[in-house]
Amino acid sequence: MSKHSEFIIWAKNEGWNVIDRHEDELQLSNVIVGRYKTLSNEHLGFLRSVKQCITPSEKTWFICENEYNDNSDIAFKWNEFEVLSLEVAKNDDEWKLEISTWWDSHLPIVMSVDDGYSFYAIDLKNDGSIVQGYEPEFEEVEKVANNLEEFLELIMANKIEMK
Repeated sequence: MSKHSEFIIWAKNEGWNVIDRHEDELQLSNVIVGRYKTLSNEHLGFLRSVKQCITPSEKTWFICENEYNDNSDIAFKWNEFEVLSLEVAKNDDEWKLEISTWWDSHLPIVMSVDDGYSFYAIDLKNDGSIVQGYEPEFEEVEKVANNLEEFLELIMANKIEMK
């Protein structure tokens, strides 16, 4: 059994709002496919399996196909924190380029509004490690796992707490 399948079973047993995805083919928008060319098989497998994955508090959620395609009821866009950073940069084109370039190599996979804004992302520059960032400096992150499988394992072991 894949780690993401194990995680989905665990999340359901823990009271998460998980909706299984039943379509065979994943249809990610051209924005995602064009910007993030090296998605891991584990992440793609997760996206093929889950339509929605939200913690019981509804304050933390995995970004799934509908969110990436801007076709979701969730009030936050998949790149909300990049948008917020760009708004802060206002008319500073150099800073805006720096922000966009950073996000070009960091694909957000989890968003949270629990105790402030935070996220987890796949660091596509560094072999798919998982990093965590917080407001106000979203782009200042710390590595929390070597890959998505380890990240899911740490959540199931309650070493990464998701509320």
